[in-house]
Amino acid sequence: MADTPLAQLAADASACTRCRLAGHRTQVVFGVGDPGADLMFVGEGPGREEDLRGEPFVGRSGQLLDRLMAEELGIGRDRCYIANVVKCRPPDNRDPLPDEIELCRPFLTRQIELVRPSVVVTLGNFAMRLLLGTTDGIRSVRGRVYPFGDAHLVPTYHPAAALRGGGTVVAEMRSDLVRAKRLLGWAT
Repeated sequence: MADTPLAQLAADASACTRCRLAGHRTQVVFGVGDPGADLMFVGEGPGREEDLRGEPFVGRSGQLLDRLMAEELGIGRDRCYIANVVKCRPPDNRDPLPDEIELCRPFLTRQIELVRPSVVVTLGNFAMRLLLGTTDGIRSVRGRVYPFGDAHLVPTYHPAAALRGGGTVVAEMRSDLVRAKRLLGWAT
């Protein structure tokens, strides 16, 4: 990724001080994976582990996401791209505030433009609401595919919700990932 538009965007993000989150971060958590991936995951924002390591979804939620990607899609992180709505950890793992989301939005918008995925899977309410432009909750929106520019968007739960909600939520996440797999033409 060295000296590419995505690398330049990551460098710009690492110097960002647009909102109050910059003052609380250890480092910017920009994104990880294949910069030309057909599949992109978008989550909410970094947690403590992500802030320390500089990589999205590396804590317990990330371990579940990795497991579901392997089991349902047959891929690892090297075959997709993973990013978040906000690139800095909100203090005390609070939800990102509307102004923080809006100030960080150009980074995510440009990431999506540069990666050019054919399928975007949103993980949780914040990513889904931002990218679909809705105020609906994930429970009423998931289970379907939505047009998203030249791509498709598949909303699903955040892995943290699956860790709290148990088997039913995990089963619904699995079915959403199978939906994404079919859109990608990876289903057998």
